[in-house]
Amino acid sequence: MNKTTDETVSTTVSRKQLLFLRYFSLTLIDLTVLHLLAEYWDRITISSFGVSLFVAIILQFLLKLTIYFDDLVAKYFKSKNSLEMQIFRILSAWAILFISKLIILEILHVIFDDALVFAGAYDGLFTFIVLVAVILVVEYFFRWIYKSLA
Repeated sequence: MNKTTDETVSTTVSRKQLLFLRYFSLTLIDLTVLHLLAEYWDRITISSFGVSLFVAIILQFLLKLTIYFDDLVAKYFKSKNSLEMQIFRILSAWAILFISKLIILEILHVIFDDALVFAGAYDGLFTFIVLVAVILVVEYFFRWIYKSLA
């Protein structure tokens, strides 16, 4: 006789596995947002799905690198507790986040040339910033859903 019970199966997941799942899902979110915006907004043109996949992977890597660099700078300014350092922290965060978008946009332009086009104001900078903002909002939304399921 087969007896079924409600047992909780305990599995061990390594840190490497968790990081893989996290960045895999974030890259898929970036890919989806990028492709949907390219499909419904004429300011983003992508020549193929393969290009959008590589763009999503590169974007994920470069955005996380930017956040890591910003955290390093933030730790430096937080270690010095004064109003002047707090102001420098805010200004440095803004500068890092803005200048990084210029650098990322140029990297994407060099790698993909005409296969990826951001049109609009300031040679597509505004369009790219909108893309990054939408990606970050959607990533936040999915993190919120994930955490609320716990």
